Amino acid sequence: MLNIFNRNIQSEYQEKIIQAFPKRLKNDVIEVIKIIPRKSKLSFDLMTSDLYFSKIDNETIKISGRIYFDEPKQKSENKLTDTQKDILNCIYTRHYDGYIREKRLKKISDVSKKWTTPYIVQLIGEYIYELLPVIDKKINEETLDFYAEFRDKNPLYWQQTESRMISYWNEYYRSKFPKLKEYLGFKIVDRIKKRTYNTM
Repeated sequence: MLNIFNRNIQSEYQEKIIQAFPKRLKNDVIEVIKIIPRKSKLSFDLMTSDLYFSKIDNETIKISGRIYFDEPKQKSENKLTDTQKDILNCIYTRHYDGYIREKRLKKISDVSKKWTTPYIVQLIGEYIYELLPVIDKKINEETLDFYAEFRDKNPLYWQQTESRMISYWNEYYRSKFPKLKEYLGFKIVDRIKKRTYNTM
């Protein structure tokens, strides 16, 4: 087993995870990091080096492309605050296992939080269709302004996500949904694109 806390890798992973959230959440993020398992059956780095940069309230966060951490024990998760649970669930939406991504997406609170937006947007552009009905429910009238604002403040990130969504539809789902406008990923993106919001 690889102990991820060898060669000061603990601080490397900790810094990467901290940078994936707004600075005001740093203390909560550190509490979450404490319960992430320190060993894995895998023998390579447990966070990929590719990063997704996005702006939230004029602050740039850096989200890892994929993580390979084992999941924490449920009894450890139960001790977290609601905010800390959302942080943990956001982290694991980047997990390499699609079933874990789906499970963690479902666990993200439906209470409006702007900082969860980039994690959910990233999943719109993935190939697993089962994520889309969950995303569809989370992007609702209460939260839609957050996504419209994210779209405008992150135009390149947004365009890349939209392009990936179309590519995966074309590759995997075109036979089931012959018209792009019938595909749920397109409907979600279109709803966000049509939304205007008050910038004041």
